[in-house]
Amino acid sequence: MSEFAGKPLDGRVVLIVGATGGLGEAASVAAARAGATVVLLGRNVRRLNKVYDAVTAAGGEAMLYPMDLEGASPDDYLELAERLKETFGRLDGLLHVAAEFRGLTPLEYTDPAQIARAMHINVTAPIWLTSAVLPVMKLSDDASVVFVVDDVDHVGKAHWGPYAAAQQARAALVPMWAKETEGSSVRIAGLQPGPMRTALRAKATVEDIDSRLRDPEAYAEDCVRLLSAAGRGAHGHIERVLAPEPTPTRVALSVLSS
Repeated sequence: MSEFAGKPLDGRVVLIVGATGGLGEAASVAAARAGATVVLLGRNVRRLNKVYDAVTAAGGEAMLYPMDLEGASPDDYLELAERLKETFGRLDGLLHVAAEFRGLTPLEYTDPAQIARAMHINVTAPIWLTSAVLPVMKLSDDASVVFVVDDVDHVGKAHWGPYAAAQQARAALVPMWAKETEGSSVRIAGLQPGPMRTALRAKATVEDIDSRLRDPEAYAEDCVRLLSAAGRGAHGHIERVLAPEPTPTRVALSVLSS
């Protein structure tokens, strides 16, 4: 597959899991601009269509794959893998962005069903999905799996409940799976972005005044980089990235002479 300047994902097929979220949508558009054909996976068809329109407006090619991670079975992921193989012949990139968080609650009072849901969507489902598509990824000359993880120091505080436990388990997948894929064409990496303005964060913060807060678009290119050949050095590691502060927009004012 060729990689022209400015098109680091040219010719690659990339599956975005959680494509309708803040970072998921931003990464989908960025990957398309970088030359990838993106497969958009999410549970909300209306929002998937919105992301599809954004991708095509950016000049990219996309395929929709509606799926609810909470209800999908291992057989559903095997069917996904078969569809990818039949349609594209391989899979070059897999970005896990989907996350489940319902709000801050003392663990003692957390609904048991919510504990199971958070662990499943954040950890179990990504394991099932990745395991199912790995054989298709091994058909690629250079494939990359990227797990987006939250800051475990931040979410490890009181009341973050099963989401925090799930994020620590998710982070543990990166070095473990990297060891297991040594010698293959598949590499495993993680991305821990800085604080982002997302719906998930809004559930935990009423008035967010963190000076490090950025829009998800600030980290979309980091997703692209780890999915591309430039991310080879990140195999087995979680990259912790803090986007720089946006440059203030300068407005030119015309001066009217009297």
